[in-house]
Amino acid sequence: MNRVLLNNVDHADLRVIAGHGVAYGDALNQVLVLPTEFEAVQREYPILIRKDAAGAWQAVALLGLDRDENLFLDETGWNARYVPAVQRRGPFSIALQRDERGAEPRPMIHVDLDHPRVSRDEGERLFLPAGGNSPYLQGINQALGQIHDGLEISGPMFAFFEELGLIEPIDIEIKLGDQTSYDLPDVFTLAPDRLAAITGEDLERLHQSGLLRAAHWIISSMGNIEELVARKTRKQAHLA
Repeated sequence: MNRVLLNNVDHADLRVIAGHGVAYGDALNQVLVLPTEFEAVQREYPILIRKDAAGAWQAVALLGLDRDENLFLDETGWNARYVPAVQRRGPFSIALQRDERGAEPRPMIHVDLDHPRVSRDEGERLFLPAGGNSPYLQGINQALGQIHDGLEISGPMFAFFEELGLIEPIDIEIKLGDQTSYDLPDVFTLAPDRLAAITGEDLERLHQSGLLRAAHWIISSMGNIEELVARKTRKQAHLA
């Protein structure tokens, strides 16, 4: 990794390949998603809750059933109306850094020059000839903002869900027509009945914080498992 602060002088001619494919790290069966994008994510993917390596709650979009399987990815790219921000960001990240005036650290965009998407010859330009941000870089800014803000919200959101007793384990067993079955271990969701039973101050807190909508989006996203199974079935039929 060769991560440096992005600027329009050193990186005036830098380009980024914007498409999606196995070579760019898109072959994965689940990806981190954040509260700032739940509304868009729940239209396409099941949102599951699980614990990361440090034991903290996180939300992931389920993309496939086998290891390294993204059922939304084929030779033409990523076929969905929405691509999660973590995958859209490509070689870019946000890090806190002081500017030349030495003020308080603020989020600054960094780019990994060793990333397979980075090129000098092909792809999307980052900067306009006059030095301004290109439309592509403006889109990256938006994705990074979703990630930055979402990470800030995620911890308190799950703490509140846990306080209300909403997080519950779920057994997901998927059987395909060829007798193949998949069990998804160590995954959780939110309990619809417990959410519906919340009243009074707790309900008001959920509503005012915007987390009531987030909870409903997580629950409603589970309906996308059926579409994921359909994609898997079509893929198997194509390979047969």
